[in-house]
Amino acid sequence: MKFARNVHFQIKPGKEKEFTALFESDVIPMLRLQSGFQNEFTLVNPNGAIGISLWDDRKSAETYNSSTYPQVLAKLNNVIVGTPKVDTYDVTATTLRG
Repeated sequence: MKFARNVHFQIKPGKEKEFTALFESDVIPMLRLQSGFQNEFTLVNPNGAIGISLWDDRKSAETYNSSTYPQVLAKLNNVIVGTPKVDTYDVTATTLRG
């Protein structure tokens, strides 16, 4: 069964473009190297941001969470506020292929 991580966070005011550039240049390549990673959606509006990553299974997402996610947080530290809130889900339906 596929698995999803939903990360809620705030971007520092005036840092939206820097966040986007950093996410595209550093974070996406890191995600692509992770075993079991399938896709990432990052949604931003004036009220905050949400990152949704899809994984082959819970084990892959948990391995990423313990091994690589701390590195991602360190890269984003200058453009986000506080510690993101992470929720996890079993994916019960999707129209994504893969």
